[in-house]
Amino acid sequence: MIRRSLFALLLAAAGLAHAADKLKSGTFDPPRMAPQIAQKAADGQDFALDKFRGKVVVLEFGYTSCADVCPVSLALLKQARERLGPLAGKLQVVFVTVDPERDTGPKLKAYLEQFDPSFIGLTGSEAQMAAIRSAYGITATKKMVEGSKTAYTMGHSSYLYFIDPQGRLRALMPFGRPADDIVHDVTLLAQGK
Repeated sequence: MIRRSLFALLLAAAGLAHAADKLKSGTFDPPRMAPQIAQKAADGQDFALDKFRGKVVVLEFGYTSCADVCPVSLALLKQARERLGPLAGKLQVVFVTVDPERDTGPKLKAYLEQFDPSFIGLTGSEAQMAAIRSAYGITATKKMVEGSKTAYTMGHSSYLYFIDPQGRLRALMPFGRPADDIVHDVTLLAQGK
């Protein structure tokens, strides 16, 4: 009886250890190279995704006028970065606007600094941003506010894309997962798992 209990406990521990080595996000199997992004960042600097090899890059698509989803995701990414401790320098968050009409470089930069000054914002022409959305399978739709001729919101896909230090697209996390799940996945990817 004791041997069976001990054996069951060892099996359970092995299963937990194996689960700890798996990403909590949905994975791209097999991983593939992330589509390249190259343009000006919100701070006016040249941005090229491949310059971040050696880091885990998390892409979030959203917009600064978003009332709920985008600020929650950015707050979770901020919490995750803080919880990473010494590994925080291995994470680069890149926020890609789905509303380039309103999200100018200065507005996007100021918005992201409220969360973490290390977060990079990308905006550009509608054509540039549409090409990036297309490469990553992101949908974004302008929805006019009822009773207004100018006010609108943006309906958009709300996933976090995880790119490993080799530049491969590895995982896709849906909206609302806790910061600890982000920490778990960034840690595994930073360690080359």
